[in-house]
Amino acid sequence: MAMTTHIDIVSAETEIFSGSTTMIFAPAEMGEVGIAPRHAPMVTRLKPGEVRVETENGETQHIYVSGGILEVQPHLVTVLADTATRAADIDEAAALEAKERAEKAMQDKSVKIDYARAQAEFAEAAAQLKAIEALRKRAHR
Repeated sequence: MAMTTHIDIVSAETEIFSGSTTMIFAPAEMGEVGIAPRHAPMVTRLKPGEVRVETENGETQHIYVSGGILEVQPHLVTVLADTATRAADIDEAAALEAKERAEKAMQDKSVKIDYARAQAEFAEAAAQLKAIEALRKRAHR
């Protein structure tokens, strides 16, 4: 029997995933982290991206988070996401539109914009599209 840890992924709206896992990958601010059972305790901020959860029955759950906090305890991992969506449920057209809007806002020098906000919106849309692309690649294997 494989060693497992419990993970809870929640957003302000709802619980997205809860269950046993053999491995977790998350987009920490300083780079992607891999968390195996009995990982050392830690707390880190998450950037927009995909959390991958490998369950004990061999399935992989793909969940997009727009940012948040990751807390690791020896037998429990908690992801407190600003917003979270299963990667399969992301609206690709809306993400493409948001990315294009943010790109235009950053390039338009004639309009006074909040450049940092436009960059954040661009990063979030790009992360959503990357999660969709990764899910498609895995589906074709």
